[in-house]
Amino acid sequence: MFRSRRAPRLAAALASATLLLATAACGGSGDDSDSAAADPGSGGSSGAFPVTLDHKYGSTTIESEPKRIVTVGLTDQDSVLALGKVPVGTTEWLGGYDGAVGPWAAAKIGKAEVPTVLTDTGTGPQAEKIAALKPDLILAVYGGLTEEQYTSLSKFAPVVAQPKKYNDYGVPWQEQTQIIGEAIGAADEAAKVVKSTEDAIRTAAEENPDFKGATAVVATPYEGMFVFGSQDPRSHLLGDLGFSLPEDLDSLIGDQFGANISKERTDLLDQDAVVWQVTDVTKDPDTLHKDASYKDLNVVKQGREVFVPESSDYGNALSMGTVLSLPYVIERLVPQLAAAVDGSTDTPVEQPAS
Repeated sequence: MFRSRRAPRLAAALASATLLLATAACGGSGDDSDSAAADPGSGGSSGAFPVTLDHKYGSTTIESEPKRIVTVGLTDQDSVLALGKVPVGTTEWLGGYDGAVGPWAAAKIGKAEVPTVLTDTGTGPQAEKIAALKPDLILAVYGGLTEEQYTSLSKFAPVVAQPKKYNDYGVPWQEQTQIIGEAIGAADEAAKVVKSTEDAIRTAAEENPDFKGATAVVATPYEGMFVFGSQDPRSHLLGDLGFSLPEDLDSLIGDQFGANISKERTDLLDQDAVVWQVTDVTKDPDTLHKDASYKDLNVVKQGREVFVPESSDYGNALSMGTVLSLPYVIERLVPQLAAAVDGSTDTPVEQPAS
């Protein structure tokens, strides 16, 4: 699933989001499981345990350094890999990569066994398959577990669910990495890798002063026009680069990671730059430009559109928005954004070479 076409993969994410229920908080951690180290990795510290982490459904205590980690959060594997451990199980979302690990992170697997890939079709995690992996930690930080799903998974191992203070699928990558660092005993290493990626983004912003104060938004032509809100990782990245999001973006979208907009609100796309994730960068722009409510906006007339091929490694890295994928993204996205906001209508916004 989620391998080639926009509609199935975004629909599945939306389906997962719509399953989320408003529930009262509950606490606890899962039962300990018999486990053997798949790959102990580096960065773990026995002195960091026990550790208790708060989340949407209360708190979870992890008694000792985990050896068999399963990531239910759709991008949590990147944080685990960045911190020197290899999950025994991951959840597929984008790309159909071996182990659900993109090319920006694949080298981190090293000589360890490639993780077993689980799927989430919108009905929730595959509990039986997760149990068969005998996890001693289940991570669902970048996710949308319901209370029922959290309780079910907690029977097998301690579960760290999504933070309460953000929308589901809305945790910033920095905090995602830090939470996972604490969970696996690598808090100091988490701070280091977060700083490294933040430094790369900060350097890109400093080298492109035109970004500061300019407005931008990220969208995809899914069932019309779907716009991503401020808590989506794509929007986080624009903000970190210096861009401002439309003022009324979140009031229109509500407490979701994104939403479809009506024809009457395509003005939301008329920013200094609009980043489109599209299936086909040669055909989809022409289709968008036939839309009467969109084609006459200044962002179109003045050539300030950025098109990202959604199912490419580049597009998948942008969707992931993790501590490992973002350096890969900025090498490609920043030149496109610079061309879009340079003040000249003659500058083409070209696709990256690779």
